[in-house]
Amino acid sequence: MKTVKIIGVPEHFNFPWHLAMEEGAFEERGIDLQWTDVPEGTGKMCQMLQEGSADLAIILTEGIVKSVVEGNPVKIVQKYIESPLLWGIHVGAKSKYKDIKDLKNTKAAISRYGSGSHLMAYVHAQNNQWNTQKLEFEVIHNLDGAVTALTQGTADYFMWEHFTTKPLVDQGVFRRIGDCPTPWPCFVIAATDQFLMAHRNTLGHILEVINLYTEEFKSIPSIDRNLSNAYEQKLEDIKEWLSITAWSQSQLHANTLLEVQEKLKALGLIEKVVPKEKILY
Repeated sequence: MKTVKIIGVPEHFNFPWHLAMEEGAFEERGIDLQWTDVPEGTGKMCQMLQEGSADLAIILTEGIVKSVVEGNPVKIVQKYIESPLLWGIHVGAKSKYKDIKDLKNTKAAISRYGSGSHLMAYVHAQNNQWNTQKLEFEVIHNLDGAVTALTQGTADYFMWEHFTTKPLVDQGVFRRIGDCPTPWPCFVIAATDQFLMAHRNTLGHILEVINLYTEEFKSIPSIDRNLSNAYEQKLEDIKEWLSITAWSQSQLHANTLLEVQEKLKALGLIEKVVPKEKILY
């Protein structure tokens, strides 16, 4: 049995992996897939891949591209989610800010530098023609940290996946004042160069299994109810999320990768655009 360490966020996007593991689909191929939830998100996962404490990650496209350009020995092996990620823009329930324009020159809560919440704050600022040089950040590590920061006023707004944060909006902890979709497919599967060199066949088996599950995922009977229960989300929210989410079974297109790199470079988040071979497996 080959042990493979895989990491991802504890969110509904990754339910196909847990389903496949529960049903023994990887074990049937001789693979002991060991999943670790990383609530801190993409910045932390990039660090874990670099340190070698994980072999594979389900990770945000823009975050892993930035990390690889900066020297992380990792490759994108496949797209995972084809559709954009819908980033909700949140303020504390008692915040004085009512509108997106009110957030100009205020402080954003981010899980860590290089994370999606950090990078998308730049995309959002550019969308609103704000000066991205003036962005300020408060590192809050995870969702609990964001609740504390927005409630106590150490940060002014927080960008996180719309449906993951919706229970906090429903409970009156956050107010959502807008959304910002990613301009590209949001999640990819990434692997360390070390893993790719040593276990190419194992990776092939893992991708075959997960692609079978994601192809059929939406047609599984009562999948919406299962997701609702597993992630403590309202059924109508899960149905809406499923309707706008598409999984992928193919590699990230070179043109899309170039678009991501050019956007990050224009925002001053990477210094150079590298050839696709440096990033794509």
